[in-house]
Formats: sequence, C-alpha cells, structure tokens
Amino acid sequence: MKYNFFISKPKQIVGLTVYGIQTPRRSSVRFHSSSSKIQVQYQYQFRSASILAKMATPEKKLITHVIFDMDGLLIDTEKFYTEVQEIILSRFNKTFDWALKAKMMGKKAIEAARVFVEETGISDSLTAEDFLVEREAMLQKMFPTCDLMPGASRLVKHLHATGVPICVATGSHKRHFELKTQNHGEIFSLMHHIVMGDDPEVKQGKPSPDVFLAAARRFEGGPIDSSKILVFEDAPSGVLAAKNAGMSVVMVPDPRLDSSFHETADKVLSSLLDFNPADWGLPPFTDSAT
Repeated sequence: MKYNFFISKPKQIVGLTVYGIQTPRRSSVRFHSSSSKIQVQYQYQFRSASILAKMATPEKKLITHVIFDMDGLLIDTEKFYTEVQEIILSRFNKTFDWALKAKMMGKKAIEAARVFVEETGISDSLTAEDFLVEREAMLQKMFPTCDLMPGASRLVKHLHATGVPICVATGSHKRHFELKTQNHGEIFSLMHHIVMGDDPEVKQGKPSPDVFLAAARRFEGGPIDSSKILVFEDAPSGVLAAKNAGMSVVMVPDPRLDSSFHETADKVLSSLLDFNPADWGLPPFTDSAT
C-alpha cells in the first residue's frame, strides 16, 4: 500500500504522523525531487482495515443502489430522544450520556428501552414498557418540528434525478414515521420504497441486517446484490447492521459520539454535504447541485 505526502523542505524522518496515526520507525521512506518540494513515498503494510478506511478515499466500487437510515441521518430527530431521556432520568438523579445513547441508537423502540432501564439501573422503578409510554407523550409533540439534516435534500434529489434507486430503512414505527416526515413529504416521496421497524419482514432490529435485507429485496428487480448497495447511517448499530448485510456503509455520526464507534464504517463524514458520489461510482454532482 503506497501513499504520497509532501513536505516543504528536507528533514530527517524517523516516523510520520498520517491523519493523526503515528507510523512505526521501521517504515520505509524514500525521497524524490519534485519541483520545489520533497516527495515522501511512504510504504507500510497496514493491518487495520478501519485505519485504511479513515486515511484514504475509499476504493471505487460499482454501487448501483442506495439505502438511507432516517433518524439523525436525513432528519434531525435524535436530539428529541436525548432531551426526553434526560428529563426522565433526572427524576432518578441520574444523567444521560453518549455512551448509553450509542447503545440505544438505531434499535427498535422496545430493545432500546430495555437497554435504557437496565444500563441506568432504574429497571426496578421503571419498566421498559412504562418508559416508552412516558417518552411517547413528549415525543409526539416534538417530532413534527424536526428539520432536515444538512445536505440531505441535496443528496436525495441528486440521486433521484440521476436515476439511482434509493430507499429508506428505519427502525422507526409507522406512527412515528408519519409524525417525523409530515413536513418533508417532498424528499420522502422520492424514495422507491420505505421499510420501517414494525414491518413484518423485520424480525429483529439493528444490528441485525433484517431491515437492510428487506429493503434490498424491494427494489425493482430485487433482491439486489448487497455488494452493490451503499448505506448511509449515523448509528453504530445501523453501521453493524449494514455490514452484517454485506453492504458498504458511509457513516455520518454526531460529533459527540466516541470515535471508537467509527471503525466499522467504510467511510466517515462530518456531514452529507461532504459526500462525493464519484468516489463510489455514482453520478457526480453537477455545478447547479453543488
């Protein structure tokens, strides 16, 4: 594996720091004259696929279909879950942190609720079922006010306009889906189909691959070969679910999520605005789309 880097003047190199990763001292370094700069050709056999994924532009793949997660990826709803869960825990003099949120994100509601009451130690005072009832009343007022995430509209419209089949695979149930999307019908109407968490074919929630495999089956001419599908996710369990389905994954995590959860994804972006379709063999953005 070879990477080319440039430094402004010659210097003794005993190790290079590449995207924050310190290379071993035994790495091979060769100098070549290139204009007014010194080209450093760095060669080292990386054993960690996760490191390679973060260091380099992903190898171009023949992606033909795209699947989007919804909460925290297309629409900004994760903040509502956080707010409500903080309110509930405050009654027990406990706090809600991102280590716990990471374990809950992307899962079916009842599965996430069990994680919540068990991990926080309140299961003797509040059952998972009671937690959901209490949370529901607050969430129903919040969901209709959600906004689209940055870059979501641009990317969805571009893929649809260029003929790339797209769909949504979400852990949200139908009643929540309707509340969350009621002001964003234009975007969701462009999806070929939508698979929700209470769909009969989704036996288990993420990180099980059920929802993504069901989505792959419903494309025209499906089931589509998983290797030709690119998934967009924000949640660690969703990334695992897509990988378990044999699909490639672009992760767009909340910046507060610990970076250790990034390792499984093929590519990590700070925003959908940073996505380059051409990296995956998809039609590039036009000037007007950009």
